[in-house]
Amino acid sequence: MNTAFAVVVGAGLLLIAVLVGQPLLVVRRRARLAGAAPGRRDRALLRRHLPQYRRLPAPLRRRLEQRIAVFLGEKEFVGCRGLTVTPSMRLLITAQACLLGLGRDQHGYDRLRAVLIYPAQFVVPERWEDEDGVVTEEERVLAGQAWDVSRILLSWADVRQAGGAEPYNVVIHEFAHYLDHEAGGDDGVPWLPSAAAREQWRTLLERELADLRAVIARGAEPWLDPYAAEDAGEFFAVASEAFFEQPRELAARHPQLYRGLAAGYGLDPAAW
Repeated sequence: MNTAFAVVVGAGLLLIAVLVGQPLLVVRRRARLAGAAPGRRDRALLRRHLPQYRRLPAPLRRRLEQRIAVFLGEKEFVGCRGLTVTPSMRLLITAQACLLGLGRDQHGYDRLRAVLIYPAQFVVPERWEDEDGVVTEEERVLAGQAWDVSRILLSWADVRQAGGAEPYNVVIHEFAHYLDHEAGGDDGVPWLPSAAAREQWRTLLERELADLRAVIARGAEPWLDPYAAEDAGEFFAVASEAFFEQPRELAARHPQLYRGLAAGYGLDPAAW
């Protein structure tokens, strides 16, 4: 075996070792992190601020606590515009983010690296091109943004508004967008176990979106935030807010939509 060939073989074996060993390292690291579940003080904070945590069945609550510990151990939280991120802020945001994945065996958010937190709503520049090639540049004021699959931006002032009279939750909204991006698009069709399930959900989503737009066109006031009528991605994110914030109301007003979300998330929060 000449030297060049030996180098190529060695490099190939090293690559195989990395590809095989990396998932095992992740599993071991997460098992270690999951053992550091929230303590008594953190649980009291979750009970006080998160109605979903209080309602969770015991097995799901234990799973949520483990997912929280893993998320906190893996993700970076960055305060922006002088904001100091406290452990309580990290915990409350993490708990709400992890709610979305409770029905899955996988942890999710694997490619997410950081959560950026602003004191209040923030301005982001946007640039887009229409069908005629005309480029428009503008600025938008946002409460949150799933910037890409590595970062999520949140307004802390808006995070604190969850749990009110309206089914509003910027953390759930943006992490629903993240799941949508993670699945390879921005069309309101996140992970689902099969092509048939994805097509069934897409058909339901398009029908519900058309119904919402028809209500708005008549000048009536819809129960879902009218912002959901923007496109399929926004509809999925807004519907996810309602699913976790006011599941019984959603099930009563939009039973088919509720059942579709329950099947997709693998959860039934109206029964908690």
